[in-house]
This record gives sequence, C-alpha cells and structure tokens, in this order.
Amino acid sequence: MDKIMVSIIGSGSWATTIARNVGRNVVNSSNIDEKVAMYVYEEIVDGRKLTEIINTTHINVKYMPNFELPPNIVAVNDIVTTARDADIIIFAIPPTFVSSCCKTLLGKVKPTAHAVSLIKGFERGDDGQFVLISQIIMKQLKIPCSVLVGCNLAYEIANDHFAEGTVGCRDQKYYRVLHDIFRSPTFRVVVTEDADCVEICSSLRNIIAFAAGCSDGMDLNENTKAGIIRRGFLEMLQFVDVFYPGCRMGTFFESCGISDLVTSCYGNENDFHDIYIFIYISNYLANRNRKLAEAFVKTGKPLSELEHILIPGHEPLGPVTAELVHHMLKKKGLEDKFPLFTTVYKICIGDSPLSRLAETLMKAREDIFHPMHTFQL
Repeated sequence: MDKIMVSIIGSGSWATTIARNVGRNVVNSSNIDEKVAMYVYEEIVDGRKLTEIINTTHINVKYMPNFELPPNIVAVNDIVTTARDADIIIFAIPPTFVSSCCKTLLGKVKPTAHAVSLIKGFERGDDGQFVLISQIIMKQLKIPCSVLVGCNLAYEIANDHFAEGTVGCRDQKYYRVLHDIFRSPTFRVVVTEDADCVEICSSLRNIIAFAAGCSDGMDLNENTKAGIIRRGFLEMLQFVDVFYPGCRMGTFFESCGISDLVTSCYGNENDFHDIYIFIYISNYLANRNRKLAEAFVKTGKPLSELEHILIPGHEPLGPVTAELVHHMLKKKGLEDKFPLFTTVYKICIGDSPLSRLAETLMKAREDIFHPMHTFQL
C-alpha cells in the first residue's frame, strides 16, 4: 500500500511551526511518507536563496530564525511541484493569496487529495457575505477541505508551551491521520465534524478582539474587557445560530471557540508609546486585531494608515469582519439584536465615539436572540 504524502503550502511563522510538528510526526508513522515538501516563496536573504538556506541549515531564517526544522522538511520554490503528488495538502498562507494559489493548482493536484486550511480569514462573496477559506479551496480545487483553528500562537507552540487546536473535518476517515500529523506532546488536537462552526468562530472573534483592543487603548478596567468577551461570545452564538443553523453548541467550547477568543483579546499588555514598537510587536503576535485597535485609540491615526504600518500585506480583519457581519445583520434587520458587533462596526467607520463601547455593555439586553424565538438566559 502506498504511503500517504503530505505537503505544506506556505513558509511563514505559522507554516514553519506546523511543519516542525508534521515533520516530526510523519517520521514515526508507518503509513505516511517521511518526506514533506514545503512551498517557499523564493526570497534572497543575505545573498542566498531562502530555499537553499532552509534545505542546508534547516532553519527558516526569515520567519522563524530561532527554531530548527526536521531534516525531512524539504523547501521547494514551485507550488505545483510541492503539491502535485500530495494526498494531504496543508494551506498556511495569508487569506489574500488563497484564490491565486488555487488557480495555479487547479487540475494539477490529485483528485483524491484532501486539503487542510490553517488560514484564519475569509473572502467577501458577491452577495456581501462571508465566503469561508475552506469553501474557496473546495470550490476551486474540487477536493474536500478540513480546517485547523485554535488558540495556537506560533511562537508558543515552537517553544513547546502548551497549546490547543481544533480540527474541523467532515470525513471521518481522515480523523486519525489529521490528529496524528498535527499533535505534539504539548499541542493538544481535538477533531470534530463541525467544520463550518470551527472556521466561523475564527472569523467572528476578530470583531471582539478589536473591541478588546479599543478597551485597552482607552485604559479601561479588566472587568470591561471581561464584559466585552462575555457579550461577544454570546453574539458569536447568536450569529452562528441565525446564519449557520445546525452547528453544535459544544464546538464553541473547544479551542476554536472560547479559547481562541480569549487568546485574541489578550497578549503583551505593555503600555507602548512608540508606534514603531507597535510595528515590531505586531509582526510576532497573533492578536493583531487587538494591537491594531489599541494603536488606533492611542495614536489617533486612522485605521487606513495604521493597517499599512502594523499589518503590511494583510487586511485588518477586525474592521473587515465587522463590516461584513453588519451587512448580513442589516439585510435581516437584526442590528439591534447584536449591539456589540454593531457598535464595533460604527466605531470603525467613525459613526460612534469610543465611549459607546462601555455604554453598549451597560444597555445590552440580557437575552439571546434566536430566529424563531427569544429565550432568557
């Protein structure tokens, strides 16, 4: 029986971190090929090709300079060569590059291949609603796609600190193999078939993390941030119940839900006064939405300016998610049922003052809206 071949698309900090886990795990597997190809966008670093550096030193000096990759991780500078023989294709690239990568790979991967998205983000659909990254991959490559989401900061996992992740997988025959290739002695992985909910949680938490960052920027107390997380979590439940019915309540209490939400709302709590320190820190932390919001409040600079400084090459997912969610709520006339989501959107576009954030928590009704009924907590 042929062994399963695994490849990784991406070479940033998160892709490199996962490559370390995958590389170590496949060596100890009897049914997975030990060679793992990793697509690396070719760059010149200190006069040498990045792929050459990785393949000779086993260190990604550009994105994870302090951590060694297993020697069975092979850097490849051609995306088709990386993926064409793979049975499992792991995507760990910025969401803005997903469509172009899929177009390049269309018809050039195995029709039996299984994709896994490690990408937190989405695209705007023609109707103004979410298009999940896994849906884009499935539609364009015509293969199934699972997702891995959770409170998994790359540098914490690389340093062998405890972390958790949730795999959303619709095909039970992949449950064991996906669990086994991602896990480590300090990285706990849980697999569920509730794939859409796993992925949606990772998008909605962007709004709440942005609100938490605004709270930090205004130097509000910890109870205010706790209130933002609590109210935001309730609105996550409501939103999924209305727009993605059928998701399991238990999924919200996995790493992809409450854990990822809390991690995104916290981080290095130093009081930064220099915008360039913000830039440095934001390049290494996953809670960029919180950092962006904190800088937005403390510097007084517009979001359009800060996003190019703090998160170059990335969309500011907090404001973008808030905009898409507001569009979806407005179409159903539900803005008042989601006061925190609505307030964050209005702050982002300048229609509400920052002070409205705490006021929203005070005035929010303590019930959960359901499309068929409203029930008391």
